[in-house]
Amino acid sequence: MKVSGEMMNLLNPYKGLPKCVYVIFIAQIINRFGDFVNPFLVLFLTREFGYSMSKIGSIVMLTSLLAIPGSLLGGKVADHFGRKVGYILFQGIAGFSLFLCAFYYKTQFMLLFIMVSAFFNGAVRPIIRAILTDVLPDHQRQAGFSLSYLGINIGVAIGPMVAGFLFNRFLMLLFLGDAITSFIAILLVIFNIEESHPDKVKSNFEVAKEEAPVEGSIWHALFMRPKLILFLFFNIFFSATYVQSHFSLPLMMDDVFGRLGPEYYGSMISVNAVSVLVFTVALTQFSRHRAPILNIALSGVAYMVGFGMIAFINHLFMFYLATVIWTLGEILNAINFGVYVANQTPLNFRARFNAVTTLSYAVGSTLGTALMGIFIDHFGIRAVWGTTAGIALIGTLGILLVADKEKKGRDLAKNS
Repeated sequence: MKVSGEMMNLLNPYKGLPKCVYVIFIAQIINRFGDFVNPFLVLFLTREFGYSMSKIGSIVMLTSLLAIPGSLLGGKVADHFGRKVGYILFQGIAGFSLFLCAFYYKTQFMLLFIMVSAFFNGAVRPIIRAILTDVLPDHQRQAGFSLSYLGINIGVAIGPMVAGFLFNRFLMLLFLGDAITSFIAILLVIFNIEESHPDKVKSNFEVAKEEAPVEGSIWHALFMRPKLILFLFFNIFFSATYVQSHFSLPLMMDDVFGRLGPEYYGSMISVNAVSVLVFTVALTQFSRHRAPILNIALSGVAYMVGFGMIAFINHLFMFYLATVIWTLGEILNAINFGVYVANQTPLNFRARFNAVTTLSYAVGSTLGTALMGIFIDHFGIRAVWGTTAGIALIGTLGILLVADKEKKGRDLAKNS
């Protein structure tokens, strides 16, 4: 009974949220559960078409980059025409593109459909964050963004197992399953979510001064918020740090454990997924009374420790421990980043601001892989981790600088 009571206390932040937040949570589970194609895209291109790794790398990079202009389009459409219509349109095109892949997967036409799907999936992401910002008052935003993040990871934890089964037995269903789950998510939105655009419906709560509508272009609105620009700049350092979990870490495992490296790296990714499911609720409760920007700075500390300690360890258990620590940083960043941006965003630019902020992740990931690849060639894989900890330290100090500027601004406003 005591354990049950403690669990219910942990779930308290998720109580009393608007209905559409729970709908988005379920839609995220379904969508990410059905994300069958992306985890196996490299293996598919190798087996079916026999492409070289350099060609596959270019295809995967292009697929990832297409999400950036897609998100900008999604943000503009959602701010001008509405969140719901934007979600249905873009998720529908993405799903239909995967549906076509099921009939053309033996031809190279499928690459076109994969890229179209990636572009429009990118368009959906800022729309979801804009809906959450529209319907959640400031004190519930962290819980709402946390629940959405949890839904993504529940789907990600289960989906690849099903995808692996389909990949070896029913390849056509790999694409059909991905498309079908997209259409199910669309139906959930059609029948359970009302339009939330602030210009089209009356909000149920007052918005803060920082969220008041402004005139002009998105760039004008953004440059009126220099602290947000500074925040996004320092977030690049966190993105460059986190991407090493996918880029440098498998190389490190191969260096330390030889032929067992890939197997052990796979188990570390499982530890990461389980840690997200286990700790997200607890960290939401832990961080709910602290300013989002301070929680993000704390995520940088977890990155420093989790990635930095890899330079000194050789035992598998310690790699698992490091994974848990940097995953805590991942969670804190994920559940607070959207909240901080939402609190700084004029309500008539919510979707577009969310689209622009994805650029800091994209820039960090791109630089983190390209520059670290050069670094590894010159200094070796074991030198990566001290450098990575240093990158995370710069990001942490930068975020704390922004937090200090905000505090001084509030103090000045109180005394004037």
